[in-house]
Amino acid sequence: MLYEIEREIRGRLPNARETVRQARAGPLLEDLHQWMQASLTTISTKSELATAIRYALTRWAVLTRYVGDGRIEIDNNAAERALRDVALGRKNYLFAGSDAGGERAAAIYSLLGTAKLNGIDPEGYLRTVLARIADHPINRIDELLPWNVELDSLAELRQAA
Repeated sequence: MLYEIEREIRGRLPNARETVRQARAGPLLEDLHQWMQASLTTISTKSELATAIRYALTRWAVLTRYVGDGRIEIDNNAAERALRDVALGRKNYLFAGSDAGGERAAAIYSLLGTAKLNGIDPEGYLRTVLARIADHPINRIDELLPWNVELDSLAELRQAA
């Protein structure tokens, strides 16, 4: 139910999100809080459920913080997704060949990650930069950063190749 509320208010201004959350998510969370406290009195204190409930109750203020601030998301899934590529390739990054190779790989990963965050296709960005970099003046290299590059169309790239 909490995520359904979030789906309905996605894209709204923070103050509107906060108002809806306080009106609709707040009571749901209060009911959940009361249920957790009541459940602790009826289940074994050594059970995994009791451990999970105590964990949630000790972090209740943090868990419900998003209700009082429309700028905060209900979870950190977007950040988790952004770091997924790093986590998947973690073992591969150990074999960069040298410290210098690792630094170069980190620079490329940072550029491609920045392109993604700016809504730019990383492959298209890399293709465009590689097509231009040989003739580009070194003192104007900042013009090739993701937010400064206009991606070439696929047809233009094929003609250049």
